[in-house]
Amino acid sequence: MSRASRLPGRMLLLGLLTGLTLAGVAQVEAQRAAAGPPDWPCVQRLIPELAWGTIWTGPPLDELKQAWWEDEEVGRVVRFATSRTTPKEQALERVRAFVESVDEEDAEQRLTLLFSGLFELTDRERKRTIERIRQASRAQLTRLETISAMVDELEERRADDEATNEAEIERLSEALFWEQRTFQHRQQTLPAMCDQPYLLEEELARMVRVIMARMP
Repeated sequence: MSRASRLPGRMLLLGLLTGLTLAGVAQVEAQRAAAGPPDWPCVQRLIPELAWGTIWTGPPLDELKQAWWEDEEVGRVVRFATSRTTPKEQALERVRAFVESVDEEDAEQRLTLLFSGLFELTDRERKRTIERIRQASRAQLTRLETISAMVDELEERRADDEATNEAEIERLSEALFWEQRTFQHRQQTLPAMCDQPYLLEEELARMVRVIMARMP
């Protein structure tokens, strides 16, 4: 097949890839609609850390005389309920069982310790999740820059008839195709990642409601 007969197909591929790249840029920009740093790709507003006062109406945590892990039973419940391997319903049932088992005279102290532990470990996991999202976003922005540079290089090579090397153009076209596919695949996973911090908040809120129902 002659170079002239291959050119329309190649230009069609370049046009398609360029369009996909521009669509990817638009998607990234749309996901930044919420206020936040440049590497925050989610439509949800970025809240870097939780404030216990917004979800807890019991005794202040800063007045606790004991750390939550110093109560061994509380520590076991907290670690089980906040483990990533624990199904949500099992976590809630474990919290409910503990709440129902505490003695009335110890209820306020031990349930406050329970909340303190659940809050601390949930907030810690939430911060890790947010950092993973931001790392993924930064990787996508870098990938867009790479794709843009590859498109520019292809256009330059095709515009220079004397320096055109068909094998090299084919190699660059294929590399660009797979780079774009990777970008699209990673972009599709971002919305689910963005949901994770808020799912953690919801799970904590469910456990807090169980605790508050028993508070004196």
